[in-house]
Amino acid sequence: MRTVDLGRTARAIVADGKGILATDETPGTLTKRFEAHRIESTPHSRRAYRELFFTTRGIAEYVGGVILQDETIRQRSSSGIPFATLLAQQGLVPGIKVDAGAKPLAGCPGEHITEGLGGLPARLDEYSAMGARFAKWRAVIVIGDGRPTSACVRANAHALARYAAICQDRGIVPIVEPEVLMDGSHTIERCEDVTAGVLQTVFNELFNQQVSLEGMLLKPNMVIAGTTCGTQASPEAVAAATLRCLRRHAPAPVPGIVFLSGGQDHLAATLHLSLINQQPDAKPWKLSFSYGRALQDEALTAWAGRQENVPAAQRAFYNRARCHASAALGQYLPDSEAAQAAV
Repeated sequence: MRTVDLGRTARAIVADGKGILATDETPGTLTKRFEAHRIESTPHSRRAYRELFFTTRGIAEYVGGVILQDETIRQRSSSGIPFATLLAQQGLVPGIKVDAGAKPLAGCPGEHITEGLGGLPARLDEYSAMGARFAKWRAVIVIGDGRPTSACVRANAHALARYAAICQDRGIVPIVEPEVLMDGSHTIERCEDVTAGVLQTVFNELFNQQVSLEGMLLKPNMVIAGTTCGTQASPEAVAAATLRCLRRHAPAPVPGIVFLSGGQDHLAATLHLSLINQQPDAKPWKLSFSYGRALQDEALTAWAGRQENVPAAQRAFYNRARCHASAALGQYLPDSEAAQAAV
């Protein structure tokens, strides 16, 4: 295991307020988003959409890494350059989603286990040869009546740890993503309790599987009330609860914690991240972002599938990335939105 190299890569991804652009949606998921904008989804249109992000001038100021999907890492830019090579040329670290998705967990109705460990070493070797330097694996935890069960949490934590160990053995930095979903009517207090238990179980398994904490990144949810909860916590309460939970259950050697947006819109995801970084308590890790829709949605609307709209879409993406990077430094102010968009 090349611990030093892994740690260097992990730190580079979250250096100086930088975060991660998650473009790892499957073709099926991206097709649904395209359909909402009346855009035809084809390998060509999906390639063109990804390329507008990857070729945005100056984006390496704010983004340190990009998560690709199997289709995307095999594609080339309009000028014939493999996407992973194009990203590396711009100073961005290419990564790859390697899990096979969440499937129903036997014996646990309404819960899921993420699959994909079978054949993972060979897939990682192939992706590494294509230029990938980090990987991502997502586990899904649902809060509900009697959920999550300890069996679900333990099963997903074990799978995350096995994935992370295999990644590091192949020289790939693992992003460990245990996502407690926002779906549901649970309170912020319930979310904090579940998130705490999930993180504790995940890190126990990582320790058992001898995963180097210095050579990984954590991608957790923020601590937020369920979307249908009658009482929604203030942004300040979200920030305080999220940092409190991490300080209790995320070990200091982890170089960076890159939050998922989890269904928050781009404004909420930006504000919450900034407020977390503004909390007075010590933060031994870099706290940044690994956002998909919260980075892409404004650009997708501006693009609308038209080549002539690429400059406008890139401006929207650049501005949102800049806002998120400011939030990762605790410097984002909502009042600055209009001023930054005009630059």
